Amino acid sequence: MKKRDLNISFYKAGNTLATRLNLPIPWVRQLNITPESREIELLFDEEKEEIIIRKKK
Repeated sequence: MKKRDLNISFYKAGNTLATRLNLPIPWVRQLNITPESREIELLFDEEKEEIIIRKKK
């Protein structure tokens, strides 16, 4: 398992606050995520406090 420490960006979107996270491009390439095939699944495990990102099949 690889680890990278990142920061989440916060920005104002209309009247609310939104977030953005930039992923390392080598990881995105390894998942075969491209501009033409960019659908992912985002899973949140509340007990473990983990977020999992995986390519949607």
